[in-house]
Amino acid sequence: MRVVVAGSSGLIGTSLVSALRAAGHDVVRLVRRAPSAPDERGWDPPAGRIDDGTFDGADAVVNLGGVGIGDRPWSGSRKQAIRDSRNVPTEVLARAVAEHGVPTLVSGSAVGYYGDAGDRAVTESAPSGGGFLADVCRDWEAATAPASEAGARVVLLRTGLVLSRSGGLLAPMKVVWRLCLGARLGTGRQYMSWVSLDDEVGAIVFAIEHPELSGPVNVTGPTPVTNRELTRTLAKALGRPAPFAVPAVVIRSVLGEMGEEMLLFGQRAVPKALLDAGFRHRHETVTEALAAAV
Repeated sequence: MRVVVAGSSGLIGTSLVSALRAAGHDVVRLVRRAPSAPDERGWDPPAGRIDDGTFDGADAVVNLGGVGIGDRPWSGSRKQAIRDSRNVPTEVLARAVAEHGVPTLVSGSAVGYYGDAGDRAVTESAPSGGGFLADVCRDWEAATAPASEAGARVVLLRTGLVLSRSGGLLAPMKVVWRLCLGARLGTGRQYMSWVSLDDEVGAIVFAIEHPELSGPVNVTGPTPVTNRELTRTLAKALGRPAPFAVPAVVIRSVLGEMGEEMLLFGQRAVPKALLDAGFRHRHETVTEALAAAV
C-alpha cells in the first residue's frame, strides 16, 4: 500500500517508516521544511497547506506528532501549544483524507483519555475521564471527524507509555536510576499502561493492514502494572537499588498539575480491540519490554 506519514521523524515515526518499508509498503513522509528527498512532501499545518499530489494513490494516512507533554512546565502558553500541535494538524489531515477519498486514517491519541481510572481495567468502551490530558485527547480524537464523516475508516491510537532503548519514557529515567536515585512515585499503586516500541509500531502497521479494525484502540501491553511494580522491575533490569519513594505532596508542590496527571494519575488500559482483532504482542510483560529496552 501507499502510506502517507506525518510525524515521521520522531521516535515512533522513524521506526514506523522502517517497518512499513520492510513490509513492502510505499511510504511518503510529510515534512514541515522544504522537501529534500524523493519520498518527502511539504506541508504547513497552521496554513492548511499540503503539497499537490501528496495523496495521489494513497491507501492510508498515519498522523503522529505533537509537542512533548512532559518536557516543560504546563504554563498557559505550553498548554495551548500541546493542544494546537495536535488538533490543528489532525484536522488538516482529516479534511485532506475526506477531500481526496483516502480510505484510512490512523491517528494518534493516548491513554490519558481515561483520566485517573484508578485500579479498574479500562477497555476502549470506557468513558473519558477528567483533567487536562483527558480534554486534550478528546479534542484530538474529535479533530478526525471530517475523515469519518466522509466515510473513511478512522483508527484512534490510545497509546500508553512507550518503552524503548532510544527514547520515550526511559530516556530520562535511566539517567536518574544509574545515579541510584530511582524511586516509587506517591503510593505506587497507580497503574501505568506501558507498551514496547516494537509493539507500538507493530500495532500501527496492523491497524493499517486490517480493515476490520476501526475506532479507538488501546495501544498498550496486555499486562498493565502499578508504578510500584514498574519501579521494582526497572531496578532489577538496571541492577540498581530502589529504596526511595517520592511523596505525592512533593510531586504536587514541585510539578503542580503536570505532576498530578502524569505521575500520580493511573490508567489500567487493556488492548481489547487489538487482541480481539488477532494482534499478538512481541513483549507481553513489562519484564520482557524493559529487558529489551535497557
